[in-house]
Amino acid sequence: MNVFSFTSKLEHIPILMCGFRPFFLLTAASVPPLMALWLLNWNGLLSLNLPGGALAWHGHELIFGFVTAAIAGFALTAIPEFTRTEPINRQSLLLLVLLWLLARGLYALSGSWSPLLGLWPAALSNLALWLGLLWQLGPSLWRDPQRQHMSFALIMSVLAALQIGFFIAVMLQQDPLIWLRMATGVVMMLIIVATSRVSMAVVNHLIEQGKPGEFDSSNQDIGYLARPPRRNLAIFTIGVCSVTEFALGHDVITGWTALAAAAAMLNLLNDWHVGRALLTRWALMLYASYWFIALGYGLMGAAWLGLPVIPSAGRHLLMTGAMGLSIFVIMALVGRIHTGRWLDTRIWLILVAVGLVIAAILRALAGIAPMLTWMQPLLTVSGALWAGCFSVYLVMSWPVLAGPRTDDQISCAEPLREASNNSGGHGPACG
Repeated sequence: MNVFSFTSKLEHIPILMCGFRPFFLLTAASVPPLMALWLLNWNGLLSLNLPGGALAWHGHELIFGFVTAAIAGFALTAIPEFTRTEPINRQSLLLLVLLWLLARGLYALSGSWSPLLGLWPAALSNLALWLGLLWQLGPSLWRDPQRQHMSFALIMSVLAALQIGFFIAVMLQQDPLIWLRMATGVVMMLIIVATSRVSMAVVNHLIEQGKPGEFDSSNQDIGYLARPPRRNLAIFTIGVCSVTEFALGHDVITGWTALAAAAAMLNLLNDWHVGRALLTRWALMLYASYWFIALGYGLMGAAWLGLPVIPSAGRHLLMTGAMGLSIFVIMALVGRIHTGRWLDTRIWLILVAVGLVIAAILRALAGIAPMLTWMQPLLTVSGALWAGCFSVYLVMSWPVLAGPRTDDQISCAEPLREASNNSGGHGPACG
């Protein structure tokens, strides 16, 4: 098959139409097997023979598998839109998808071959994925006259460096978890950066009005504005806490920095308090993800200052709660708008969001002193519920993400404005 014939075949595969399509599906599809293997291992029903141990693999795949797929899907869609540049072509997108799949498989198989080979194949394939993303997105970010979105490239570069540190730690038989903990902090910063623009469109009802990309901060009618001072303070304090934990571990100083991060997040929540505009499903979901960040750092700070709490209780509010809920909301919004449809108003979205909140609360309870005797069943129920939520998203979103557009638009374009105006703000059929 020649290159022209191969390219022609790719043009007829809807799932490669835009960067978020395959990566959002991979994000959701990665959760059930990841959680099933981990829970079987946790309950003693399966032994995972992996370099660095099962816990390191579980944490790595949650951050650098699940979260990285979500980052790739969002960045490959949002950055071309923000910088007004061309979206990724289908051949490059397919290559990035294959690299993600290869990286997951090579880590999972790393315990079955020679220790001499070990994690090198997985490390190199993961690094190639980050380099591919930066190669694709970096020029657009740099050429943007204001360069106001360069933080995406910086955060992705930091995550790539932390992943390299993780692999080196495993190979040298050092503690790889310190790299994952710092990466969790970086992901919290990315959530604040990535959702700030989306949240302004959501809270100010621009998406419902069919104008998701038309936010104007000079508009006096705007109720919610993600102000840089509070946002930057929250990002800074999270960074300080992450670096302090990396350097000092479970220390009193680390505890105070965690409480500072919690306080900064609570301060950031003041931007959201704009009255009735906040009381919609989409706004409340994003609002709740910020609460999870604040509570997560608060619980970790309490643990490091001596209260009867395991730090993992707070950390899983960050991972199961903030990461899970914010990624779900972004996928639910972007996955509709950029496939030619307006918002899905069916009840399953609310049920999944509530399920993610309950899963996060149950996981946090498993690390609080009075509930420690119930840790194993709480963790099992939490993990199963979390996986079930993303399974529902996968089933409900597959026809949209893997199917053709239903309007006359192409690639990642938003649906036609007329469709929104003629259907009460929700566009074509919600299915």
